[in-house]
Amino acid sequence: MAETAFWDDPQSAQKTIGEANAIRAKLDPLKSLDQKIADLRTLTELTVEDASDQAVRELQTEYDATAKELGALEMRVLLGGPMDRNNAIISLHSGAGGTEANDWANMLLRMYQRFAEKSKYSVEMLNIQPGDEAGISSATLQVKGEFAYGRLKAEHGVHRLVRISPFNSAGKRQTSFASLDVLAEVDDSIDIKIEEKDIRVDVYRSGGPGGQGVNTTDSAVRITHLPSGLVVTCQNERSQIKNRASAMSVLKARLYEMELDKKRAEMEKHYGEKGEIGWGRQIRSYVLQPYQMVKDLRTGEQTSDVQGVLDGDLDAFIEAFLRGKKRSDADTDEE
Repeated sequence: MAETAFWDDPQSAQKTIGEANAIRAKLDPLKSLDQKIADLRTLTELTVEDASDQAVRELQTEYDATAKELGALEMRVLLGGPMDRNNAIISLHSGAGGTEANDWANMLLRMYQRFAEKSKYSVEMLNIQPGDEAGISSATLQVKGEFAYGRLKAEHGVHRLVRISPFNSAGKRQTSFASLDVLAEVDDSIDIKIEEKDIRVDVYRSGGPGGQGVNTTDSAVRITHLPSGLVVTCQNERSQIKNRASAMSVLKARLYEMELDKKRAEMEKHYGEKGEIGWGRQIRSYVLQPYQMVKDLRTGEQTSDVQGVLDGDLDAFIEAFLRGKKRSDADTDEE
């Protein structure tokens, strides 16, 4: 970066700066933590000599701060996948159950919007299909922020709700399902080539809420990738050009995910036939009646603070998933 010709190629220079910042982001926290641990050792020795209540409290405060920093650094290690730092594209789909399932999908939409807000991420609605009576049948959002994909990938799967249905006059308990798909937004460093001859682009008038300009012009875009059969839509912008660009971004992300699935040769593909969004496929249960409990069926993580979870407090579930997956990978490597 100190070379005189460094800025002759601005694009290459920006890439180098990005790489340098990524390295600093790894090394600086290590240096900081190393210094704090050294200070903590010194403070421990002084506390042993002093043994006053104030010295003990000061030691406890410093210990807690160092432990918190260590935990944050450990999470960055767990989020070490090649795409974990990228933005995320998430898609919600209601399962069977009509209005009840559509309402549950809408509740999940709000949950992830609140999660993004608390994580200081920005959210852009790419496409939304309202339910016939209430809620939504599907929605696609772009979540922008560091490690958005690395964290949200823990949420991929079917989510199950048990509650007294507000749409049932008899007050019966109802079980509803909705699924969440999570994609890493593909940046320019990933070469995904899409030939014009392989896609069909349809434009149409946007439906549902979105303002007069959106609903009265043929601005919505639907792109069909003919070789794979993938279909993506975007209707959040008034500009057809912007909607097409957003739809192409989603299509690239889905094609990249399909290639990863082929390489992993998993039995259950993320973007093949998912099967019914229902019993036996859920990753997490949200029970509102007869008791209150949210439990992740993959990790065993659970809480009775259902409202907190629905308000976007998902860190405990995400951390449990990441730690559990890391241990599983390590166990596999040892075997």
